[in-house]
Parts: sequence; structure tokens; C-alpha cells
Amino acid sequence: MTIADDIKRLKKEKNAVVLVHNYQPPEIQDLADFTGDSLELAIKAREAKEDIIVLCGVMFMAETAKILNPGKKVILPAKDAGCPLADFLTPEAVRKAKEAHPGAEVVLYVNSTAGCKAEADITCTSANAVQVCRSLKSDTILFGPDSNLASWVAENVPEKTIIPVPKNGHCPVHMVFKPSDAEDAKKNGYTAVCHPECSKEVRDKCSLVASTGGMVREAGRSERWAVLTEKDMAYRLKKKFPGKEFFSFPDAVCKDMKLITPEMLKESLEDEGPEITVPGEIMKRAGCAIRRMMDIKR
Repeated sequence: MTIADDIKRLKKEKNAVVLVHNYQPPEIQDLADFTGDSLELAIKAREAKEDIIVLCGVMFMAETAKILNPGKKVILPAKDAGCPLADFLTPEAVRKAKEAHPGAEVVLYVNSTAGCKAEADITCTSANAVQVCRSLKSDTILFGPDSNLASWVAENVPEKTIIPVPKNGHCPVHMVFKPSDAEDAKKNGYTAVCHPECSKEVRDKCSLVASTGGMVREAGRSERWAVLTEKDMAYRLKKKFPGKEFFSFPDAVCKDMKLITPEMLKESLEDEGPEITVPGEIMKRAGCAIRRMMDIKR
């Protein structure tokens, strides 16, 4: 039997579902019950009927799954899979920003820790950040931890003042891209699409700015795409649209997203761990912010 056969058997025996982020290695994407972006994974986790949710991604995604479905056992096969972007923000920093801007509402990207989410009024993903911010009553919004996503929201919601918290939070993977990457791709006949975590200078040179879920939805519009995000997003797109061409950038690698192997996935199902837990008070407060986001109609 292959590892894939073992994983299929274990999923049935354990009544487990495997949710996989778009940035996971191809061999993990091939073992998924569902592959998607952060928002899509959150929705699937909330709706899961299985006893065990195996989240192949990073810690904040597994925490979100646990918060949305606390009665289920949530497993993250690589317990040390973190997020450098999330590390830019602390709960203390959020509280200080609120003190400095009384009356402002706090929107935190899901790429943040559960402790930070507990300080938020509402969360967002890159897919719904603009929609979430437009839905709020306050004219001033504290937005963290990604300053590039904050600037993208500010461009699209000019009627509000968007204050990034912190000012320099960013995803190291998306900072590898340069405006010339998009320019060169377009010169070579590609439609250049980038993630809103890219810098404004890069976004301005691209044909389209989209979350990874948005990239999947928009891929039918063109035959040749240059994909300015984590490199294995191109694998997801190639599987879904085999007749189209997707060019990826080999230096755009999220090391934390590459920690999980098929062997680790198998072991996590066998051992039912490492299990993710979230302290009760943080789960309650963070859950309010996450569920408020998910109640907004897409």
C-alpha cells in the first residue's frame, strides 16, 4: 500500500477530514479533501461534520478552525508551522493602538494569532478585507498586521481612514516581488496577477490583484498567467485549469507552508496529534470577531 492509501484508510477509520491551503506542497494538495484559501478553509472547518479536522497549513489557520468548531479535534501535522507576518503583531500592540485611537474599530487579518484576534472587533481575509471594512460604521479603522493589505484596503475604501498596525507588518514571501517582475511578465504575453500582500509598487504594475481564492475564480479570463504569490499556488491553478499556462516564481517560498510531508500527515492521523487548543476566554472573544466576519454576505 502507498502512503496515500494509508491516509485514505485512516481518514475513514478516524472519521477525519483533511483541509489544505493553496500554498502547501503539491504532494499534500494531492491528498486533500478540500484545498482553498484562508476564508474557504475557515468555512469548511466551521461546516465539518467529521470528528477530526486535519489542517495542512500554519498555526493561525488551525487556531481558526478550532475556534469555529470547538467540539472537533483539530490537528496541525507540523506543530511549529508559524507565520512571520502574524509575528509582527502582539495583543499589547493592538491594545495600545486602541488607546491611541479611541472610537476606531479594529480589523485584524486572519494571519494573526488567536490572542490578537481576541482584541479585534472583526477579522478579515485577503478575499473579503475590502468588504469587511466597508461594512463598519467607524470612519477610522485600525488594520493589522499586514501594512500592504492595509494600503490595498485604503485604496478601495477611500471614504475611511485606514491605520496600519504595525506600520511595517508584511509577508516576507510577497516582498520578494519587484515591479519589474510584473512588467517583464506582461511584455512576454502573460497576464500578471498578484496577491494584495504585495507592495503597492508591484500591485500597480499587475493586471489583477486577488486573493488566492480570487485567482482560482479569475483564472478562466486568460490563457497565460504570471502568478505573483507563493510558488505552489501555480500547482493548484494548473490542476484546476490544465489547458492554461501558469508561470510561478521559484524564490517565492513560504518555508512554514512546506513543513508538512505525507509521512507527517499519516502520523498525525495515526496519533491524532499534534492537537491544537485555544484558551477558553481567547476562544470566546476571538470567535466573536471571526464569526462576525463570516456573517457578512460575500
